[in-house]
Amino acid sequence: MKKIHNSVLFLCLGFALVVLLSFTNKHAENKMAGGIKFSTFSISKAMAQAKKSNKLIFIDVHTSWCGPCKEMARTTFQDNAVAKKFNSKFINLKIDAEKSSDGPALSKKYSVSAYPTLLWINSEGKLVKKVVGKQSSEKLLSIADGL
Repeated sequence: MKKIHNSVLFLCLGFALVVLLSFTNKHAENKMAGGIKFSTFSISKAMAQAKKSNKLIFIDVHTSWCGPCKEMARTTFQDNAVAKKFNSKFINLKIDAEKSSDGPALSKKYSVSAYPTLLWINSEGKLVKKVVGKQSSEKLLSIADGL
């Protein structure tokens, strides 16, 4: 009877360990993904980088007081599929329209009047795509696939 009890205990502990390790690995994968990696480049440096890498520049134009901007930063930009696509396909910038050194000029140049405004520009600064408002992960992936 003691042998059976020890075997059951061993199986339960083994099962618990497997569950714990799978949870830990999944958590580590999500944490490692970390969402879209936004560079701290200036617009001019991003344009030079875009030219070298033959990529478009994705710019999240936001403000510190914008609720939908904060929600996108917490949700859409943290989505693993979005992060994978954007980190491989674009040079990603996050520009505060009011506080970033490039913010006011960029907002004027691309007629940004609402937040968030998402811009895709080429290495010459030519606007390729502009989307205004909070976007779901699915919508943002769809837009990225079209570029």
